Amino acid sequence: MSVSVPKTVGVAVVRRALAAFTYRDFRVLWFGAFTSTVGNWMQDVAQAWLVFELTKSSFYLGLDDFLGQLPILLFTLIGGVVADRYDRRHLLLGSQYVQMSTAFTLAALVYWGAVRVQHVLVLSFVAGMGQAFGGPAYQALIPSLVQKKDLPNAIALNSIQFNLARVIGPLLAGVTLAAWGGAACFGVNGLSFLVVIGALMSLTVKYIPPTDRTSMLHELKSGFRYARSEPAIIALTVLASLTTFLGLPLLTLLPVFAREIFHGDINRYSHMMAFSGAGAVAGALVVAWLGRFRHMGLTLLIVQAFFGLLVTAFAWSRVAWWSDLLLFLAGAALLMVFSMTSSLVQLIVPDRLRGRVMSIYMVFFRGGMPVGSLTAGYLASLTSAPRVLAVNGGLVTMVAIFFLVRGRDVRSL
Repeated sequence: MSVSVPKTVGVAVVRRALAAFTYRDFRVLWFGAFTSTVGNWMQDVAQAWLVFELTKSSFYLGLDDFLGQLPILLFTLIGGVVADRYDRRHLLLGSQYVQMSTAFTLAALVYWGAVRVQHVLVLSFVAGMGQAFGGPAYQALIPSLVQKKDLPNAIALNSIQFNLARVIGPLLAGVTLAAWGGAACFGVNGLSFLVVIGALMSLTVKYIPPTDRTSMLHELKSGFRYARSEPAIIALTVLASLTTFLGLPLLTLLPVFAREIFHGDINRYSHMMAFSGAGAVAGALVVAWLGRFRHMGLTLLIVQAFFGLLVTAFAWSRVAWWSDLLLFLAGAALLMVFSMTSSLVQLIVPDRLRGRVMSIYMVFFRGGMPVGSLTAGYLASLTSAPRVLAVNGGLVTMVAIFFLVRGRDVRSL
């Protein structure tokens, strides 16, 4: 009995942490998305290094990220309406084709030695166009693959695939870059889209056309009306936007730290990205195991305050192993905040409005990334990357404290 009880407890823990994997369609999409995301991270690392090699500029690092995310600011709201009107799988397939084409184009430009920073910036914008329509469709599709009670678990497991890929992708990028160059990284990313395309085509979930379809403008307005009527959604959206604006430059400026602070090469950069990704996987596992729990809103605010302190500590660290540990902990804290915030929004919104409301959330959530990256990159070019991150970390903590004191709508969730 003393042996069987721990085994039983262990099995129960695993089942609770992997509850969404009991749904066939979710498993298929998860593994397809994971393969593609590994390729995306390989491209992200190789592309950031390529931009820095071409320009030697922190500003261009921020500009590249800004242009990649800008279409999300411009077109995601339309993408959300479209996601509620048409088959979400078809929208996702179109998004994958666009992103696959940009990856193969960049691979060809690098292989033939014709690449210029302008090419990279344009292709980043085009790939962002695909994400602007694919993102709301993906966010709206996930809840239809699992029961509502397992939705927080599904969102956390989806975060795990994204961040597990963030561990594997940069490491593969470092090896691939050293052995075959950037063109190979971009080519592998292009091929990885074929896997997620196959996964989307094999889903069994049925599309049910809406019966109350009106004009796109009217449906967009109805999404805004609902979002405005829910104070908790407004508060969570503002919180997510500020966190991405202030917190995500930690990743954008990593090439600067790898090269100028620690005097390393692409392997040092991919090494640091891997530590951040490993921490994010650990954080997602915690959220997956917790599922829906009491005081989730209060917990995410406390974790966010801790994340801000970690960013500031990393900014001033000059010890490699300590910086790696801080990146691991910061990755875990950031992922926990994002997963809990997204879960709470998804649990509040009804399915008929999910595409529209999630697109509004994504505009602010993802929109904070390009603006924050561009701002941080510009300020780092005037002062230094460590100073910018130190200030950002302090502001993240102050935002969390403000919501802890004044944000009852979040604390009570």
